[in-house]
Amino acid sequence: MRMLIFGAAMAALCVGMQPAANQDHVDPQQIIQKFAAKEAEFREARNNYTYRQTVKMEELDMGGNPSGGKWEEVDDIIFSPDGKRAEKVIYAPVISLQHINLDPEDVKDLRDVQPFVLTTSDIPKYQIDYLGREKLDEIGCYSFSVKPKKMVKGERYFEGQIWVDDRDLQIVKTNGKGVGLIGKEHQFPKFETYREQIDGRYWFPTYTHADDTLHFKDSDQRIRMTVKYQDYKRYEGRSTIRFGGVVDDKKGTTEPPATKKK
Repeated sequence: MRMLIFGAAMAALCVGMQPAANQDHVDPQQIIQKFAAKEAEFREARNNYTYRQTVKMEELDMGGNPSGGKWEEVDDIIFSPDGKRAEKVIYAPVISLQHINLDPEDVKDLRDVQPFVLTTSDIPKYQIDYLGREKLDEIGCYSFSVKPKKMVKGERYFEGQIWVDDRDLQIVKTNGKGVGLIGKEHQFPKFETYREQIDGRYWFPTYTHADDTLHFKDSDQRIRMTVKYQDYKRYEGRSTIRFGGVVDDKKGTTEPPATKKK
């Protein structure tokens, strides 16, 4: 299996990256159509997985040191006994943020924008421009800029850059922020989300990081946020949750899952 490595070394690599020379006559529109179709498959597949989501947000001083306020929450995304998707709160201490307030748009970004998926049905909403070919940790990628063509009140969108694996044709990294028609008193941080190939077929979001200064009318506030998505397991019915491949009842065999690489 392949995975994208992140952290300090990855950040240093990304800063020095330059688009590779385009020597293979890439057809951007064809690539967009193909990866959007794969992303649609992935969105449907992810809806059939359980996982744990861990969120931590801290208020920082301008030197980058924690200044006291924070928000932490651990949720298990599971299925109820009747097969309905549900969230189970595992850990949620009292929110102690002192200078910023969380609102429904923050929660919507956490669920839908930061683990960004760009499917065939989403394409008409966005201006998507091809930037070139790059390598992320030895993984060949197509790079695109993405921004909404027109924003509808009440909807949240992604604006930034995505990297698409040139073999699997799925998003492996996003860098940008959530946008929408909302008052200037609401500010949202820039973030990076990395994906990892979990089941040998699809790239799942595993880590989101933001370290940004939010500019409000009367003051600025620096924040740091991390989101971890862990323990993906495929849900196969009321009593069975297992990792990876699908059981073929007719043959009595199981497709071997890929080994998850840390």
